[in-house]
Amino acid sequence: MMSFLPNNQFPKWTHVDMIDLVGDPTNTIPMRPGSKTFVLADGRWLMAVGQVLVGILMLVAVTSLHGQSSRLDSEVDRRAALVSDKVVAWRRDIHQHPELSNRETRTADLVAQHLRSLGLEVRTGVAHTGVIGVLHGGRPGPVVALRADMDALPVTEEVDVPFASRVRTTYNGQDVGVMHACGHDTHVAMLMGVAEVLAGMRNELPGTVKFIFQPAEEGAPAGERGGAELMIEEGALDDPKPSAIFGLHVFPYPAGEIRYRPAGAMASSDVLRIVVRGRQTHGAQPWAGIDPIVVASQIVVGLQTITSRQVDITAAPAIVTIGAINGGVRYNIIPDSVVMIGTIRTFDPAMRTDIHQRVRRTAESIAQSAGASALVVIDTVAPVTYNDPALTDWLLPTLRTVAGANHVALGPPITAAEDFSQYQRRIPGVFFFLGITPPGTDPSKAAPNHSPRFYVDEAALPVGVRALAHVAVDYLSRSR
Repeated sequence: MMSFLPNNQFPKWTHVDMIDLVGDPTNTIPMRPGSKTFVLADGRWLMAVGQVLVGILMLVAVTSLHGQSSRLDSEVDRRAALVSDKVVAWRRDIHQHPELSNRETRTADLVAQHLRSLGLEVRTGVAHTGVIGVLHGGRPGPVVALRADMDALPVTEEVDVPFASRVRTTYNGQDVGVMHACGHDTHVAMLMGVAEVLAGMRNELPGTVKFIFQPAEEGAPAGERGGAELMIEEGALDDPKPSAIFGLHVFPYPAGEIRYRPAGAMASSDVLRIVVRGRQTHGAQPWAGIDPIVVASQIVVGLQTITSRQVDITAAPAIVTIGAINGGVRYNIIPDSVVMIGTIRTFDPAMRTDIHQRVRRTAESIAQSAGASALVVIDTVAPVTYNDPALTDWLLPTLRTVAGANHVALGPPITAAEDFSQYQRRIPGVFFFLGITPPGTDPSKAAPNHSPRFYVDEAALPVGVRALAHVAVDYLSRSR
């Protein structure tokens, strides 16, 4: 910063033992004997030689870091372009061979072989089929984690592409198709690409990158455990421990656009199970028993009044959904019991607890009024996906540089859930969204995640690779 000299006075070199800050002999700074400084005729000082040197060194350091950062950024983009075709090929291969939760053996083998070929430290069999790769940079620095989920869904694909899934399996006793209807195939392929990009520039990286390929994000099969929580229990965040974690999810926004949201970005998820017990009787003599089908129907309607009439929905979104009702085997027999399963989604911990209490009270009271009973079991699956506000704010310049400032925007809260939130409970993290809806298609009319018609515009994948790679490099570079 330049200062003008008062009264046209010019400085001169002089030897001093003290620096007078404001012309006040009581407000001085001791100087090393023999130091020189610029001193005005009235005794005030401008700048000590040592301070000038410090300023010069700081300027050189900042310029050097900026130059180094620019070189790293350019190298990331160059290498991301080179790996682009591989990412598409991996995605199509994984899409054509989808695997359900805790059964991702082929996908895990593909990932592990690739990471080993890059010279990473690789650990397999984490939380059944999870894979962890560790890339040590050539210089010391912090540890950052990047995560992708690997599992597919019991959905029969209806997308007409050459690499469409034809896989079928048995799920909950039913013959079903298997499809990557939520884009996890793209997540795996993009993170494999990021690993190749960063491994190629490891000597320039100031720190360590941990790649987490996680099974069972959609939920472990009945009677099993899995997903992020089990990954963490089995050391996904240990040895070395990351100081931050980042992940992305494809979503029907315009292709290549990025959406983010600080704080509560995705809802918590709870699995609801209600068993209504009545008394079996002939369908022609309902008065001789207690009809659990009618009671279950009344409970379904009653549950909907919780979010529509009982809680302040302006405070935070909340949803109670019954997804399946099973009861009865014959047209003229009123069964003994009915089983209902569903989900509860909230963004606020206090509201979550309150809704749990209201669900139990509603189901039990309605059943009791008919002489039946209702057993309510609520299993908590995932907490709110909470993006650390400070880390999100730090991340935005990187995302804007990658996608363009006009293509990065604040997104709405999403009532779907993500067990990425389990990592965020242990370390700060940010989870953002990458659009994959092709040009010419209205995103609001595009098939949503979990649809048999879910479609990915692969032109968006290079943006995802660059975003995750730049985030990792920037975090390592700026956190030293």
